[in-house]
Amino acid sequence: MTNDSPPNREPRASTLVLENVSHVYPSGVRALSEASLEIPTGMFGLLGPNGAGKSTLMRCVATLQSPTSGSIRFGDIDVLQQPEALRAVLGYLPQDFGVYPRVSALDLLDHLAVLKGISQRGERREMVERLLHQVNLWEVRKRAVAGYSGGMRQRFGIAQALLGSPRLVIVDEPTAGLDPEERNRFNNLLAEIGQQVVIILSTHIVEDVADLCPRMAIIDRGQIVLQGQPSELVRGLVGKVWRRMIDHSDLSRFQASHRVITHRFRSGRTLIHALSDERPGDGFEPVEPSLDDLYFATLATRREAKANPSHP
Repeated sequence: MTNDSPPNREPRASTLVLENVSHVYPSGVRALSEASLEIPTGMFGLLGPNGAGKSTLMRCVATLQSPTSGSIRFGDIDVLQQPEALRAVLGYLPQDFGVYPRVSALDLLDHLAVLKGISQRGERREMVERLLHQVNLWEVRKRAVAGYSGGMRQRFGIAQALLGSPRLVIVDEPTAGLDPEERNRFNNLLAEIGQQVVIILSTHIVEDVADLCPRMAIIDRGQIVLQGQPSELVRGLVGKVWRRMIDHSDLSRFQASHRVITHRFRSGRTLIHALSDERPGDGFEPVEPSLDDLYFATLATRREAKANPSHP
């Protein structure tokens, strides 16, 4: 006897594709310049300094503003032409996510679920309770969200972003200002969620990307300047990063004579990392490069190119 019914299949994972996305504000400020990315299921880190264009790019993807030019697709959805279709599968935690005073987490999440179109009371209750358990807020569900700590508010923020089982989740600078314990708890939650959906983690914290993201991009002055797998990108710096301990009073001199990409205090002195194809001088020793080195080396190289446009 044969079974003629079609086999059960998981829905095909959607990929987010941005092609030549640019955005110029009415003031004339160019926030994005021909940004192109392909982001598959999983955690994707968008790394860049403050003012690099991260939030503008996230707002364009989230349909909160339309880019000046370019295209954005998520699976079979043309994001610019079908914003409502994208919003139906989107979860978004903006950098400045606000809360309602004197409203409990349970009631607020239920209210937000209604706004998201989840009208069946039983379905809504089940979803709200499951999410509060998932983000570890069940025990404090009846407390006003306004009285939560910063980390608890961020976990509530990710709960509201997950209403309706979205396929694309955007989190913008989610761990800024969190203490190490809350930051670790929040990152573990993102990693768990990221196994099934596309999650874009927009941040300036290099360690978050190193810990969580199998793919990443660096954005600077509105341009995507580097993208790929962190480990492969870092491998390109092997043999090019050197370190030396110096007196802090000598830092300016070394910055003038070497390509110093990072410096930090350690045991009363200053540890510098310098970029060079060969040993840059006595006292320097080779060091295994990190994503931190890659990030700051990339930014330093761009700063140098802008300061000396005649040199490649």
